[in-house]
Amino acid sequence: MKMSPWVMRIQLGLLLSSSVFVLSGLVFPSLAVADYSASLEQELALDSSDHKQKFEMLFTPEWNIELSDKISMTFIGQVRWDSTKKLSNPEGSHYSAPGSYASANGALYYSDSSEVSIREWYIDTESLGAYWRIGKQQVVWGQADGLKVLDVVNPQSYREFILDDFEDSRIPLWMVNTEIPIGENSNLQILWIPDLTYHAFAEPGTEYEVSSPLFRPALPEGVPLVSFHEDKPSSPIQDSDFGVQYATFYQGWDLTLNYLYHYQDTPILYQQVNTNGVALSSEYERNHLAGFTASNAFGSFTLRTEVGYRSDTYHLMQSQPNQIPAHNGIHRSSEISSVIGLDWQGLEDTMISIQWFQSHLTRHNSNVIRPQNNHIMSLLLKRSFINETWDLEILALHGFDQQDGSVQTKLRYMLESNLSLWVGSDTFYGNKNGLFGQFNNKDRVIFGAEWSF
Repeated sequence: MKMSPWVMRIQLGLLLSSSVFVLSGLVFPSLAVADYSASLEQELALDSSDHKQKFEMLFTPEWNIELSDKISMTFIGQVRWDSTKKLSNPEGSHYSAPGSYASANGALYYSDSSEVSIREWYIDTESLGAYWRIGKQQVVWGQADGLKVLDVVNPQSYREFILDDFEDSRIPLWMVNTEIPIGENSNLQILWIPDLTYHAFAEPGTEYEVSSPLFRPALPEGVPLVSFHEDKPSSPIQDSDFGVQYATFYQGWDLTLNYLYHYQDTPILYQQVNTNGVALSSEYERNHLAGFTASNAFGSFTLRTEVGYRSDTYHLMQSQPNQIPAHNGIHRSSEISSVIGLDWQGLEDTMISIQWFQSHLTRHNSNVIRPQNNHIMSLLLKRSFINETWDLEILALHGFDQQDGSVQTKLRYMLESNLSLWVGSDTFYGNKNGLFGQFNNKDRVIFGAEWSF
């Protein structure tokens, strides 16, 4: 009997994971058992015309190995396969991973339908009065849902725009992460990040390719694009990022102070017009990010806030007919961003959260496409039913300035303790020039299953 490609790929993944597990016992013979777990997820997405947007299998094996009393290692791999090929570059079957990845990061194998990668790989140890995590990892700052204010240490994959969970869409980075305890209720986190990996946007021709003029320059009418140059940081030492967070608990408040000196993860598209046409230059620029978070519980309510100040942000300007773009088509300004959130858990097995995101450009220019003040509201509902065998989650985001938004819903059923099924939908609305409205024809329904073992 001939097996389907889907079944063959599952068996191959299980065979590879078993082989690595055996090899770990050979490399560390003193260990009787290495802690192993894995998940196998299958998700189908249908667009508004009932066409398959994705049919994706995701296999994620994980090993946790105790090397000694004070040293442990974690390895998380990932194998992705999507038969529809609508979320990866449709040209060719074998090509390089997106250029936003550093040479030491990215996939081990990458094609228009499949990807094999090291998701995370790090060592935890305790030395010199500090806790060290060294290797490829994620670092989470802030607590906002749906959008980010301070959670910018790791870049993000926008392969499916913002529809993936942050845990899945963050791109892990190679870094040194040190936490130093200070007293009983405080600690200092120091980050050194030599990994020159940045946001991975959806590739040209795929479902979630960016089209909004907020992020994509519109060339003057009748003026051709004659050249494109990319200038990407290249020195892991000189171009590395550095971050510090001080966290403490004081009179019921969880508080953090944050600072990050980094290259912004979105490239700046400078425009130069000459007699032949427009030349685009893609460059990454440094930025100082400083901010704080605060949260406290008051009975059934929890109040959360984040505030961030960015020293330099860059925004596209409108191109005037028959005119050379001023300042190479880019407006530079510092920016103050914040979010205030209120969570309510007054009903059993229910959580309702409301958030208000604001951002303000300190320098205004009437030709800048984005408004000087930007406001987005979010509503999150989580509800469990029947002894937590059913979970409902709804996240709605609405932008007041562009009058656009998105609604994500998911209903999950725990068939067994390690087997879940779900159905959901992702909907966009609003002006096609807006952050969310640019995908107002990309609505979809999803069906999925996940098996953990």
